[in-house]
Amino acid sequence: MGSLLAGLVGAGCVAAALLLGAPAPGADVAPAVAPVALAEPVAAEAGPSTAAAEPAGRPALDPGWLAETAARTGIAPRALEAYASAAHRIAREQPACGLGWNTLAGIGFVESEHGTIFGGALEGSGAASPQIIGIPLDGVSTKAVPDTDDGRLDRDPVWDRAVGPMQFIPSTWAEWGGDGNGDGIADPQNIDDAAYSAARYLCAAGGDLTDPDRWIAAVAAYNDTIEYNHRVAEAAEHYASSSAG
Repeated sequence: MGSLLAGLVGAGCVAAALLLGAPAPGADVAPAVAPVALAEPVAAEAGPSTAAAEPAGRPALDPGWLAETAARTGIAPRALEAYASAAHRIAREQPACGLGWNTLAGIGFVESEHGTIFGGALEGSGAASPQIIGIPLDGVSTKAVPDTDDGRLDRDPVWDRAVGPMQFIPSTWAEWGGDGNGDGIADPQNIDDAAYSAARYLCAAGGDLTDPDRWIAAVAAYNDTIEYNHRVAEAAEHYASSSAG
């Protein structure tokens, strides 16, 4: 994973993470897995069912839970919906993974402040506006990563750049990018798609993320620095504890 915007933000994000006020878990503790609350199913009338299947990656979340958790954590509802939906979907697809939405939120915070970095915002569709594109991976302050997508995703035909709210580099997106909202499109600039794709990547990299060593390995696969791991762990634990009340 070419997580780049985190490095670009630098000390500012470090300070913001510390202001969360929750200590990072120790080496023998993984962040708690924060639960997701779904909306109560609507009772079907007698007769053949005409209800549409639940769109992939977009379960009906309990609106009360969403609003309350957003208020408690400070995560905008649209971003929180994407993280919770991705965690719920990956729990169905890979039940042994044990990925909590709060870990995705921790990464989303460190990478792009939940899609709001540099004054940006998430549209109702989940698209980052303006698009989030990191610095060129030209070997000056980062590992050199020559272009892999002819600039299709990052607008750079010479060097790859990390893109979107979860900061995928094009080559990683080509392998792990998926459709998180059921619209038939996998777009790294869309928070639903990016969160679901990050969940797939983390589960593949770490396996059972309730194991502290595997959680650390998964986050290290995303960005292999101790500072990054601590920042994500601190944010994830804060979101778990604050969402619990």
